[in-house]
Amino acid sequence: MNSHDEELGDKVLRAQVHVWNHTLSFIKATSLKCVVDLGLPEAIHTYGQPMPLSNLIASLPIHPSKTLFIHRLMRIMVHSGFFSQQNLTHKTEVEYMLTDASLLLLKNHPLSMPPFLHVTLDPSMTTPLHHFSSWFKNGDLTPFQTAHGMLFWDYAGGDRKINHLFNAAIENDARLISSLMIENCKGTFTGLESLVDVGGGTGTMAKVIAKSFPKMQCIVLDLPHVVAGLQGGENLKYVGGDMFEAIPPADAILLKWIMHDWSDEECMKYILKKCKEAITKEGKKGKVIIIEAVMDDEKRDDELVETQLVFDITMMVFLNGKERNKKEWVNLISSVGFSECKITPILGLRSLIEIYPY
Repeated sequence: MNSHDEELGDKVLRAQVHVWNHTLSFIKATSLKCVVDLGLPEAIHTYGQPMPLSNLIASLPIHPSKTLFIHRLMRIMVHSGFFSQQNLTHKTEVEYMLTDASLLLLKNHPLSMPPFLHVTLDPSMTTPLHHFSSWFKNGDLTPFQTAHGMLFWDYAGGDRKINHLFNAAIENDARLISSLMIENCKGTFTGLESLVDVGGGTGTMAKVIAKSFPKMQCIVLDLPHVVAGLQGGENLKYVGGDMFEAIPPADAILLKWIMHDWSDEECMKYILKKCKEAITKEGKKGKVIIIEAVMDDEKRDDELVETQLVFDITMMVFLNGKERNKKEWVNLISSVGFSECKITPILGLRSLIEIYPY
């Protein structure tokens, strides 16, 4: 075999590996879920120091016949960055430690992410992906509708398990974003007398804002079944309603991870239109605070870009929404009568976008 043939053969083999990795990528996700379900992060965290494999195995609720498989599960998790390991020369076995990523898998961590993992991998959520290509050939709004015969919001409203997991995942993200917002973007809220957190769920983010700005009146607007029974506070209250119909008037409207759920038409004709009405009532001229991805930000690294692209497909499959680049954001915002658009990429995957009416 000459050098040309060897080079061609190597390219084919590398291409084969590339296809395999993407085809089998679900194995990494389900292995991660297995790790969480078995309580491996908790076991290592409770141990309080690098944990030998034998101790880890002894702490797990597994059948004796499965003990030999734990090191293989941990091997791919170490490779994926969820655990680190050390095997010093004077040690007889490998020892495992948590990483920044596995800390977020702890059930009692304030920013715990297992709810997002469980809602994403629930069979009701993975089934639509098997209908993806069929959806391209029919008139349904989303592959989720093709799979379940209804839109996601209707399904979640009638499925207590999915609704609970979805809200828990949103709460987790809101804790992280709210802490970063208050720490790094305090000026965004300074001077505001009132704010409405549209689609604010159980009020995780609004509570942090209300506590940090006790003179600001905060309202959480979400669907009636989401806010039913929730108790507010001195400067925080819950309102059941529909953002497509009306948004309570305020100095500022907060939209965190809301607009990527919806199409451009729905954002223009309903969401931004209602936001504009709410901040311009009684002659006022407030602002809208948007927290979303801006896909063409030059500061993004490869992993962030890939995550944004995956979220974009997620919006397509489940919600008829999309992730947008800077040009799309500017066009969308200006088409509804907002003039100024200030984009600050300080929230990892997402950016802070502040817009003002003409």
